[in-house]
Amino acid sequence: MRAAVLLAVILPVSQPASGQDFRVPDSIVASGIRRGIYPGAVLVIGRSAGIIHARGFGHRTWQPQSPVPSPDSTLWDLASLTKVVATTPAVMRLVEDHRVDLAAPVARYLPRFSGEGKERVTVRQLLDHTSGLPSYVEFFRLADTRDSATTLLYRTPLRRPPGTAVEYSDLNFMLLGLLVETVTGETLDRFVSRAVLDPAAMHDTRYRPGTAAERHTAPTGQWRGRPVCCHVNDQNAARLAGVAGHAGLFSTGVDLARYARLWLGEGTVDGHRVFEAATVRTFLSLETANPTRVLGWERPDPAHRDDSAYGHLLSPRAFGHTGWTGTLLWLDPERDLFLILLTNRSFGPRVGHSIRALRAVRGALADAVIRTLGA
Repeated sequence: MRAAVLLAVILPVSQPASGQDFRVPDSIVASGIRRGIYPGAVLVIGRSAGIIHARGFGHRTWQPQSPVPSPDSTLWDLASLTKVVATTPAVMRLVEDHRVDLAAPVARYLPRFSGEGKERVTVRQLLDHTSGLPSYVEFFRLADTRDSATTLLYRTPLRRPPGTAVEYSDLNFMLLGLLVETVTGETLDRFVSRAVLDPAAMHDTRYRPGTAAERHTAPTGQWRGRPVCCHVNDQNAARLAGVAGHAGLFSTGVDLARYARLWLGEGTVDGHRVFEAATVRTFLSLETANPTRVLGWERPDPAHRDDSAYGHLLSPRAFGHTGWTGTLLWLDPERDLFLILLTNRSFGPRVGHSIRALRAVRGALADAVIRTLGA
């Protein structure tokens, strides 16, 4: 009975422009609700020319009277998608304007990031996660304020010499967020809005949406039985006042589709140039010490395709990113194709190991989309 109810609330917000039948991808997204991985989701599929399929699934909470998510109006806590939707393009803008050099040591811009070999860490190594920093530190438990958390971040020692190994790290992008603020003299959210989001016409994407956006925001947690929304789920980002380089951004499926189209268009969307094509190519160059990364973005790892959020069928040029709250964006330039899946997996999942379960849904969805489109 419950499965029938859940399937009944899969509502189209636009008819597929391609004439393709997306019932299989839709059913995979709906299966995540039936299994208790997430209460709601939006799926957006498109090409550089525009969206070809967009739907909302389930509800924003587990309560059946809760609104159905909408691809064009529901805000989602993007979690680590912040790294590629806010911080990476902010650094791109500074590189393009010759205000930041990818090969320069981070200490040139952040003098407090020094000592014990840190002077050898470059901006590029923060972007491709070869800095040598640890993957995670619970700054929110160790510091009471943004300033004290930032001090601890600067003091965190390297785990290994820079450039010698890959370790995905939130700390890399926390530092990049501080770098952007230092170079520009603006807060990260203001610079990202002015230099990235406004030029890309992503008008529903923002840090700290505030309680005024509650009626449009999918909650990511619960406090004493009540949904919590409009505040970043990541506790380190919360300690940094909700604006950080690694997490904190909120967006809609339709706004992210516009961002994906910008990348597939090598910096151009709807005839409007936001970044130079050469800048985009630099950040997507495969000439990196990290075979599973380009600058900012992740690449599907052939060695782990059986346990991948990207499935088995993406081309070698594909790239993407995922987020802790249950978000996913991948792009495949060879197929001129992107996929966005936004969920609030962090809102009281009803299945154990929900991240692992979500990864299986993501991988199956990726393959189903490519098969559906005959790519």
